[in-house]
Amino acid sequence: MATSEYIRKAEQSERQLRRAGYQTISRRRVAGPVLASKLLRMSGDVIIVVLAFALALEIKLHVLNDTFQVTHASTVYLYLGFFAWFLCCLLLVSEHYDLYNPVLGAGGLRELRLTVQATLNAGLLLCGGLYMARLELASRAVVILLICTTTIALCIWRASIRLAYYRHFEKGIDLRNVVILGTNHLSQALGNHIANNYRLGYQFLGYLSASGRSDESVDSLTILGSIDRLRQLTRQHFIDEVVITHALPIEQVILLLEEARELGIDIRAISGLFGDLSRHATIEYLGVYPVRSLHRSHSRTLSHLFKRAFDIIFSLAVLLAVLPLMFVIAVLIRVDSKGPVFYVSERIGKRGRVFPCFKFRTMVRDAEKKKRELAALNERDGILFKVSNDPRVTRVGRILRKYSLDELPQFFNVFRGEMSVVGPRPPIASEVEKYALEHFRRLEVMPGLTGLWQVHARQDASFAKYIELDTAYVENWTFWLDVKILMRTAQVVVRGTGA
Repeated sequence: MATSEYIRKAEQSERQLRRAGYQTISRRRVAGPVLASKLLRMSGDVIIVVLAFALALEIKLHVLNDTFQVTHASTVYLYLGFFAWFLCCLLLVSEHYDLYNPVLGAGGLRELRLTVQATLNAGLLLCGGLYMARLELASRAVVILLICTTTIALCIWRASIRLAYYRHFEKGIDLRNVVILGTNHLSQALGNHIANNYRLGYQFLGYLSASGRSDESVDSLTILGSIDRLRQLTRQHFIDEVVITHALPIEQVILLLEEARELGIDIRAISGLFGDLSRHATIEYLGVYPVRSLHRSHSRTLSHLFKRAFDIIFSLAVLLAVLPLMFVIAVLIRVDSKGPVFYVSERIGKRGRVFPCFKFRTMVRDAEKKKRELAALNERDGILFKVSNDPRVTRVGRILRKYSLDELPQFFNVFRGEMSVVGPRPPIASEVEKYALEHFRRLEVMPGLTGLWQVHARQDASFAKYIELDTAYVENWTFWLDVKILMRTAQVVVRGTGA
């Protein structure tokens, strides 16, 4: 009776998984490393191995002074063939060891050990392949040098990447916001471990309480709310990942995974929980705690990398091209009115990050003090501020604003990685303090010099239209949309309608 009851519950659980979209759970991994991130990391390894092979040949020819015959096409194909076999084996073994996981591993020493192990295994497969194919023309010295140079090069490469990550994490850059679903002793221990170890790459925000649970062992002040408020909390705190430390009903977990798909957040659980959902997921380590992925959001790593590369190249080209013009503008500003050439204000960037935004000064020095006197003349609704023929604007400032030349220094912000060429305009802190929950959506991407609102509704006084266009950009972003916005921006600048 007990056995049949267990089978019935298992079948019922399987039907629930199928209804939720996990009908192939026994045949595929529910959550695995994002393909784009894997391909990017693999591409880096390919480049390193190619350089290591070239170094091995250089050492063979010029350091060891040992020449070998490579004049015949067949010999060239032989070396290219066994190198390709070695490279394929290395990529497959490294993938097996989970070295291409987009989530940073537990420790650098473990990663280096796995790198050495993967390279040696690939070397053994190479030697076995050469033996089975009876390729006696292949130089043993080149094979040994290839394995050695690849091992050293990959270790240096991965150690350098990890150290670069650590430097960013220490400065609070590129941290992932994580919350823990659970309030028991394990939850508290994991939370303290994450909060006290910046090298994990996480910003610990707090805990989520599970519905109907009362075994709270954490400080009530660190509880953000109930799991029922996940959607609101994700928008408000820019949550990237939820780690489950409680045993929850399977129905609740399925609903959580469906909500995670919509919100674009990752879900991981302490290893041992929810065996049906994590049966084929590999064990990862969050510090010293083993976890398994239940859901990983779709990443646009390659698209964002391409966008960032475009921002760097475009901003650098513009700065070099307009440097003489910027010098002339700086002189005119100093001659026209007293005060500094640049106006620097603190703006709110991606995910609430504060950064100094640069502009050419277009107003008198005490413009902020006079803003209160002009509050009654504000032509915009909501939290925006705009006054036609603003008396605070200088003569040179009016010309700069008309052709958007006052924003040229913001290309320095783009080059520094604080802004993008295209994106929602960065708000000031006083504006963000008045945001409703849905307004935080526009802070999920890098702010930009220009955007949909600037080219479609810049003269529209409606704050709702402002938010609508920025949200549409966030949800429908493509590189070609950026190109279209840049083309429209050029027309706005030439017509002088930027004021």
